[in-house]
Amino acid sequence: MIGTAASLWAHADDMPADTTRQDMVHQMGHEVMPFSLDKTSHIFTTNDTGGVQKVLAQSSEDKEQVALIQNHLLYESVQFQQGNFADPTRLHGEDMPGLKTMEEGSTRIRIQYERLPAGAQITYSSDDPKLVEAIHDWFKAQLDDHGADAKPQ
Repeated sequence: MIGTAASLWAHADDMPADTTRQDMVHQMGHEVMPFSLDKTSHIFTTNDTGGVQKVLAQSSEDKEQVALIQNHLLYESVQFQQGNFADPTRLHGEDMPGLKTMEEGSTRIRIQYERLPAGAQITYSSDDPKLVEAIHDWFKAQLDDHGADAKPQ
């Protein structure tokens, strides 16, 4: 949403040699996400039909972060409903597990946005087992890439 079209991997040469993939995602997250990764948490919950992605401000009193989260996840949910997964691609790379399958099957994925008191969530669901598996793979890849900034539930 915000930032240039360059992926995080275009910046890899600018990072110290001991920088991990998780460090790179954290450092470059601001190019895709307008909220602070230091002040928020990503929570991924898988279920039988897909899963729920939540982003919450660490303090529900942090109205700026809450508004940034809500606006961003609303924007992303609209993009995802249209089959546009460009932002995750920019941050995590084109070969992110599950992403290509989700793009190709986007018309068979139900995507529902919901505001929460401390942020927002997007629920992804499908009747297609292949797409449910892709959502699960995508969530796992995000958990791996975001490291301490994300957690399963």
